[in-house]
Amino acid sequence: MISGFLRQDGRKGIRNVTVVAYLVECAHHVARRIVDKADDPDVHLIGFPGCYPNAYAKRVMEAIATHPNIGGVVLVSLGCESFDRAGVAEAVRASGRPVELLVIQEVGGTAATIAGGLAAVERVRTIAATAPRAEMAIDELVIATICGGSDGTSGITANPAVGRAFDRFVAAGATCIFEETGELVGCETIMADRAVTAELGREIEACVKKAEAYYTVMGFGSFAPGNAEGGLTTQEEKSMGAYSKSGSSPISGIIKPGDVPPTGGLFLLDVVPDGEPRFGFPNISDNAEIVELIACGAHLTLFTTGRGSVVGSAVSPVIKICANPETARHLAADMDIDAGRILEDKATLQQVGDEIYDRVVAVAAGARSVSEELGHHEFILTYKAFDPIGPACLPVRAKGVVA
Repeated sequence: MISGFLRQDGRKGIRNVTVVAYLVECAHHVARRIVDKADDPDVHLIGFPGCYPNAYAKRVMEAIATHPNIGGVVLVSLGCESFDRAGVAEAVRASGRPVELLVIQEVGGTAATIAGGLAAVERVRTIAATAPRAEMAIDELVIATICGGSDGTSGITANPAVGRAFDRFVAAGATCIFEETGELVGCETIMADRAVTAELGREIEACVKKAEAYYTVMGFGSFAPGNAEGGLTTQEEKSMGAYSKSGSSPISGIIKPGDVPPTGGLFLLDVVPDGEPRFGFPNISDNAEIVELIACGAHLTLFTTGRGSVVGSAVSPVIKICANPETARHLAADMDIDAGRILEDKATLQQVGDEIYDRVVAVAAGARSVSEELGHHEFILTYKAFDPIGPACLPVRAKGVVA
């Protein structure tokens, strides 16, 4: 049974994390020292390095700070940055969570703010510990997936095994999110055919077309040298492998960072910025995408890898699924599930998919993923810009109801 942390908005979390969030790079060191000195696996560091205001960053920060896995927040500001610290603090307070704000220039500098931050963490943590618990059903889970360090085995083992698990979760009423439109180039018409409405299908095709244009203009793409070294031969091969993570369920909608799916089902997350590609909007990265998935309410993320990636995340657990049997043996201490057994005829796709399903339920019920045990709290939030989604992107407004 999953015992969730009941939040004021009715959502339930599978963790009760206290986050220390810096609101400009100038406050990063102080915030990190607070977390280091707190020395608690459930006190995580998050933050935004920029000084100039950015609506996307504020939206994602507020979504993360009020995520169901968050029990309380300590904000660390330098004092002269443009981030709306009062607005973030109010959003957290309105969500029913404890929040404290420290402004380094007002508190008295580095040492004073670290001391004050440690005291604030203790107060916030004490209040967060009183969060009520409630039984949590499978259909209340939000599960995300991403691939990183892919190789020629990824699309054969780990990715389609995640697809099998996704199909089981969607059938049970849970919410599943996949993304990486830049790695789905060539799969747009296949995905459009799976959309619950024709209008949504056209939005999916436009979404992938935007990603292709973005990569073309910026001069880089999702096909990395490490992918080629690992045996991937073409963008099409990588796209089909990435696509297989989505399973075979109907696609219920498209969301953008900070949008929480309104119902259970399968959703595509568009992570490529809108508007003209511009300097300062970086190439898509695995850790940044995990943050965006969390901002959409993901309780945990399924991370598939062939070459081997050791990252995790702050806030929401990451479950590592290794596609390559050799990598699985070499990096065994960093992986949760060895999907490479499929290549060695030691397991079937469905068996590994069922294992992933069971592991998700266990982690949701309180078991620690490997990356959690190792203390991985990676977090990246940078500048981007997005237009609001249109009505065609979310035709499913309630369970089983198509608008």
